[in-house]
Amino acid sequence: MMNYDLIVIGTGPGGYVAAIRAAQLGMKVGVVERESLGGICLNWGCIPTKALLKSAQVFNYIKHAQDYGIHVEGATAQFGSMISRSRDIAGGMSKGVNFLLRKNKIEVLNGNGKLVAGKKVQVTAENGTVTEYTAPHIIIATGGRAKELPNLPIDGEKVIEYRKAMTLETQPKKMVVVGAGAIGTEFAYFYNSLGTEVTIVEFLEQGLVPREDEDVSKELTKIYKKEGINILANTAVEAVDITGAGCKVQVKDRKSGAVSIIECDIVLSAAGVTPNIENIGLETLGIKTDRGLIVVDKFYRTNVEGIYAIGDVVPGPALAHVASAEGIICVEAIMGHHPEPMDYSNIPSCTYCVPEVASVGYTEKQAKEAGYDIKVGKFPFSASGKASAAGSKQGFVKVIFDAKYGEWLGAHMVGANVTEMIAEVVAARKLETTGHEIIKTVHPHPTMSEAVMEATAAAYNEVIHL
Repeated sequence: MMNYDLIVIGTGPGGYVAAIRAAQLGMKVGVVERESLGGICLNWGCIPTKALLKSAQVFNYIKHAQDYGIHVEGATAQFGSMISRSRDIAGGMSKGVNFLLRKNKIEVLNGNGKLVAGKKVQVTAENGTVTEYTAPHIIIATGGRAKELPNLPIDGEKVIEYRKAMTLETQPKKMVVVGAGAIGTEFAYFYNSLGTEVTIVEFLEQGLVPREDEDVSKELTKIYKKEGINILANTAVEAVDITGAGCKVQVKDRKSGAVSIIECDIVLSAAGVTPNIENIGLETLGIKTDRGLIVVDKFYRTNVEGIYAIGDVVPGPALAHVASAEGIICVEAIMGHHPEPMDYSNIPSCTYCVPEVASVGYTEKQAKEAGYDIKVGKFPFSASGKASAAGSKQGFVKVIFDAKYGEWLGAHMVGANVTEMIAEVVAARKLETTGHEIIKTVHPHPTMSEAVMEATAAAYNEVIHL
């Protein structure tokens, strides 16, 4: 029997961050991991997908080199090399997490973790060996996996999820992507850039990135269609026939009722994530769940004393940065530091397709539905000197303010590097910055970030460059 002050089950961006913060605060920590350190984000999500997207972006730069006064001949995309680069980067990041855990004297317990009575975690190693460890505090950070739709069973060969999509041995000629959220739009961009014929099928009427502001969705849809991607919004997948050489996807237009068949080599199911809460002992301890998620309070305590949960297994956005922040709040609360609870209304969302999408706060529609009298400003990157110089004039920055008090209600961006720009808005909203204060904040020129100030000025009829 080995004893710890804290055991964390799972080492994704929630688990390993919580473990390190706990170690910094003087706790003896053990972490349980059944696969690779860093979890889905580092190994199969955030990091390796961005590596693939960067390869596609570089290839697109080369294809359009003439636009920058550079002549290039004979450039070809080496699909296998792109996949290998992505996997190497993921491996390096996982090793980095291992270094951080060792640096903070955190012990790694390899195997499947399961809660048992008496503040214990049972760890089953790959060889079947079972060891029990005990700690007064246990954090569940087991993350999520690809969601499987009833009409779209994943076989890992013809109907795949994101893991397989980033490790395919050969590039498919035709692909159907089911789901137009972050995962779907990112993979659609990657494969389309390399020459795969891509069709996106989205159940919701808004189409691409359906949870974003409507203007952002419309702009991205226009850009994707121009790049040759076929987009079917408000469309349901009825069935997939995989008995032949390829796939036959039966889809139904939800408005007209028309049914059609799409033939392809591969179907990528990108319908979101499902939390990993099975077989970890929740029922044994009587831990409450609701609609497949663990019920927690504002400091991530479950109904069972000493057991906590963070990340994709609890309500809230299933995002890496959310899980990390929850882990820190949870641990600091355990140690009596009285942290401020998470403000879930000020969480940035980023999609790393090209052009990128980033947002925080209310959409225009949500702000109106909430009863606000609003001021809306929009600044297109076509009016930005930096965007013109960079050849990245697609997209815009849109801001929404409360007309009465100047409160910054939301911001929505589509364009190059906007995922790097959204943090300004998140910080400003945290500090309760008003629209007038943003207008009077000097932004460097020429930069893409000037568009934030210009859009704000547009909301108050003070914009200079429109």
